[in-house]
Amino acid sequence: MSYPIERKLVIAVASSALFDLSDSHKVFNEQGVEEYRNYQEKNIDNCFPKGVAFPFVRRLLNLNKVFHKEEPIEVVLLSRNSPETGLRAFRSIKQYGLNISRAAFFSGESPYEYLPAFNVSLFLSAEEKDVKNAIAAGYAA
Repeated sequence: MSYPIERKLVIAVASSALFDLSDSHKVFNEQGVEEYRNYQEKNIDNCFPKGVAFPFVRRLLNLNKVFHKEEPIEVVLLSRNSPETGLRAFRSIKQYGLNISRAAFFSGESPYEYLPAFNVSLFLSAEEKDVKNAIAAGYAA
């Protein structure tokens, strides 16, 4: 029997907090959307470097190993990035051995508005505006 999502501690993490996307962001800023997509596709098998929230997320997910029947921690990846980045992010998640299976990619839109849909208890992002908006909406961020 699965552990109901309502009884889990759900952490939403932005892809830019879980991974260091500075190289990708540079391509986006300097060369535009199309080259950014091409860059992600060309580098799909190259694992993203670890981001600022990576160690925290890994430690949280390790709690599920202690409570393996309940798996009380759920991490959801929410991202302003494109689906192309999403494919690369999931390959990176797999390579790092992170138990993350849920994600949403918003192609430039802010993910904070979707926190209720995922039953989020804490939102981690490197995007200050998204953090402030989540806090204003009553979420820990």
